[in-house]
Amino acid sequence: MYLCSVKIKEVLSALERFAPLPLQESWDNAGLQVGLTETEVSGALLCLDVTEKIIDEAVRKGCNLIVSHHPLLFRGLKTISDLTDVQRTVMKAIREGVCVVSMHTNMDNAQGGVNYKMAQRLGLQNVGFLQPKTVEGVEAGSGIIGELPEPQAADDFVLAVKKAFGVECAMCNELLRRPVSKVALCGGAGDFMLDDALRAGADAFVTGEMHYHQYFGYEQQIQICVIGHYQSEQFTPEIFEEIIRRNCPEVETFIAETCTNPILYL
Repeated sequence: MYLCSVKIKEVLSALERFAPLPLQESWDNAGLQVGLTETEVSGALLCLDVTEKIIDEAVRKGCNLIVSHHPLLFRGLKTISDLTDVQRTVMKAIREGVCVVSMHTNMDNAQGGVNYKMAQRLGLQNVGFLQPKTVEGVEAGSGIIGELPEPQAADDFVLAVKKAFGVECAMCNELLRRPVSKVALCGGAGDFMLDDALRAGADAFVTGEMHYHQYFGYEQQIQICVIGHYQSEQFTPEIFEEIIRRNCPEVETFIAETCTNPILYL
């Protein structure tokens, strides 16, 4: 295992400068999950979720650091055994000497974060936070709203979204009978922002998942396009890679090849 002169805590610091921990939601648990940060980095594996297979991939690639979007630990553990997948993953990380850090809703809410990456994939222009806020002097916010370069018919817009995110299907409400120009979006479970999108004058709202009953009542008001939680956030590791390469260029980075999406489309 090759160790560079950069310590894990330096990589963590770079990530947290980009997406400070105070930006995370009150229920979240971003930041250090498992491991020692004084250790020098042998490589960083970048992913959405941390599973046993992700730990295995990190070990195969000689990485002693995993940077994930979704935290491995959401709630405190009273037991660490082989009882659950989370417990087994924690045990394996410790046994293999792999440190795990997570950048979750702090990365969702950061300038240039998850939602900005989604907007970039869709080619949106003049983008800004859908729900802006300032946290400890840092400009942040939930969701993004922006404009398409050219108005699109609703069916063409849905096809463009599917192509941009490489999905075979999208869950939509009734197709809008007017062009889509202004688009709001929120990665992951973003249905809580649907009314914000409508109030902001968006023609369409793109998110990862939404409750069934929320599709009702928006016919010809806004085009809903739901593409899957994993699919909406799949490019987040690219953000981690950009941050690490810019601030810690000596650290070798790998975007995980293991797909952790637990949902199969059959």
